[in-house]
Amino acid sequence: MSFFNMLEQISSGMLHTILIFFFTLVFSLPLGWIVAFGRMSKNKIISGITAFFISILRGTPLMLQLMVVFYGPYFLFQLPIGNWRFPAIIVGFSINYAAYFAEIYRSGISAIPVGQYEAAHILGYTKVQTFFKIILPQVIRIILPAVTNEVITLVKDTSLAFSISYIEMFSITKQIASTQTTLMPFAIAAAFYYIFNLLVSFVMRRLEKRLNYY
Repeated sequence: MSFFNMLEQISSGMLHTILIFFFTLVFSLPLGWIVAFGRMSKNKIISGITAFFISILRGTPLMLQLMVVFYGPYFLFQLPIGNWRFPAIIVGFSINYAAYFAEIYRSGISAIPVGQYEAAHILGYTKVQTFFKIILPQVIRIILPAVTNEVITLVKDTSLAFSISYIEMFSITKQIASTQTTLMPFAIAAAFYYIFNLLVSFVMRRLEKRLNYY
């Protein structure tokens, strides 16, 4: 198989990799806020349950979580899983990354001085107005480097979808490498991941510069 044939086949799996990346961010970023607020809740039960949820997801491998999400409906309820593969990947990735994003959000909120809340209260701001107009813009600026690191990690973690036999870029790479007995497919895949991460880093740096006024 020629280099260009390998390149064409591997690039065909890139779309699936991008879809995993995109939908994971769409669901995990807002879900992370919900988890973060639960973790910071004054209700000890809610806070404790959320902390346990985070510890489980951060303390076990993502590959294992994908397998549990994918095979769980069958083993627990005997439900068919034929069309569940891609949704299971998105669910597994989203809840895993939501746990990491939640801790990042929580650290950013905790970094805001208490005096800003008090000043906003004196000026007549409600709690909702205080959060969205004063606190949130600063929190985003603080957490952006950490979020960027997680997003870059997500690009590489998309390769774990192969663990439940989903055909994405890394799965195709492994198939070609095993049938052609060559390392060239891995070099091509590495270049794809590297370029993808360069684009992510560029976008996040631009966003960080736009928020520098905070």
